[in-house]
Amino acid sequence: TSSGVFLLQMGWGDLGAFGEPSKETPNLDQMAAEGMLFLDFYTANPLCSPSRAALLTGRLPVRNGFYTTNGHARNAYTPQDIVGGIPDSELLLPELLKKAGYVSKIIGKWHLGHRPQFHPLKHGFDEWFGSPNCHFGPYDNRERPNIPVYRDWEMIGRYYEDFKIDLKTGEANLTQLYLQEALDFISKQQASQQPFFLYWAIDATHAPVYASKQFLGTSQRGLYGDAVREIDDSVGKILNHLQQLGISEDTFVFFTSDNGAALISAPMQGGSNGPFLCGKQTTFEGGMREPAIAWWPGHIPAGGVSHQLGSVMDLFSTSLSLAGLQPPSDRQIDGIDLLPVILQGKLIDRPIFYYRGNELMAVRAGLYKAHYWTWSNSWEEHGKGIDFCPGQSVSGVTTHTQEEHTYLPLLFHLGRDPGEKFPLSFASEEYQRAVERISGLVQQHRATLVPGQPQLNVCDQAVMNWSPPGCEKLGKCLKAPESDPKKCSWPH
Repeated sequence: TSSGVFLLQMGWGDLGAFGEPSKETPNLDQMAAEGMLFLDFYTANPLCSPSRAALLTGRLPVRNGFYTTNGHARNAYTPQDIVGGIPDSELLLPELLKKAGYVSKIIGKWHLGHRPQFHPLKHGFDEWFGSPNCHFGPYDNRERPNIPVYRDWEMIGRYYEDFKIDLKTGEANLTQLYLQEALDFISKQQASQQPFFLYWAIDATHAPVYASKQFLGTSQRGLYGDAVREIDDSVGKILNHLQQLGISEDTFVFFTSDNGAALISAPMQGGSNGPFLCGKQTTFEGGMREPAIAWWPGHIPAGGVSHQLGSVMDLFSTSLSLAGLQPPSDRQIDGIDLLPVILQGKLIDRPIFYYRGNELMAVRAGLYKAHYWTWSNSWEEHGKGIDFCPGQSVSGVTTHTQEEHTYLPLLFHLGRDPGEKFPLSFASEEYQRAVERISGLVQQHRATLVPGQPQLNVCDQAVMNWSPPGCEKLGKCLKAPESDPKKCSWPH
């Protein structure tokens, strides 16, 4: 069985199937109607790089090194000047799938480090079309270089130079290029009867948002909606292609996001997290609960809805299971195999750990969620207009100083209160019972936790994308400044 994972940045409330009122995602809604919707599915971190590292390793970012110790509970990712990336000691899903003869391709954003040792083809992928970082820019190539776009081992150009993104109109044809790459890869593998793993990690909904010409101005939700419509159209074309090739019953497809919608860039450049509190960057539900759809015609009963607590890390274990492989036994794997859930309707009891940087902020077990720390962002940042919870301040919950609740966790019942607005009374029997259970899970988790070497502590301008492999052929090599490693500063 081949497998495809579509990983984007979208909010729980961006899909019609999850209640978005303008109903502009007909293909994703149909995918949900033909497959299974996960209503309680989580990312492993409220930011892109660590959650992608978690998906591909099946391990929490605090284990795989995708965190910082430069500031308590700080989010960190892999900007151009980051020195770290995915360590060689981590085993990635495509490396393991090779044992079962799989060919793996990543299309879009890698985001697990951009120095040569972190290249995706050194970590199990056979093909790559996309970029190591987000499509930020344009840059002047003196202070900082424009971000490269790779085909396999070598760059083939740079964003804004060879791959145009018009920041005024929001026009870029990148999603169409990523779609064509996916269709061609699937056709090629089908022709050679090769099982494949396709990781389609496109970034059109990440600010600065873009869409191609035929989608611009077609949504009721501005440019962000245009980007969502184009992604929806692309997903429809990929699923249709699998059906036309006659391999849809042999291909497991999963659609989800790497973090909640970014509310700081809303309304024009950010999505919706539906009924949930706050957004990307926070460990409230809006930052970590994701839309998720599993599709596998002939295997997954149509119209299924699951309340299984799921995580992007489960895609690691589930994909291995589909290939008839066991997860590695020499390390802690946080993902679980979702096949019994998807195929037999089972519910597996497991907690969800909400980490932010090096701190366990909250834990969910069943319908209860206990917050051990609360923090959205600092007063200083908030005063500059950086708001991850616009219009959603909840007194004592969305705090602008880091508040510790270790001895008396803030407890919510997410069934009655999905928006985390009404903490349960400390004195109630319900509170005592739930907190006792969750405290036991936390103790167990902490007792066996071996944190990885933090990869996101050191920044150096010399390691930016000055001269990626292939730059000589294109005449696009740039002179790097002197190396000057510094501690990265992470404000959030």
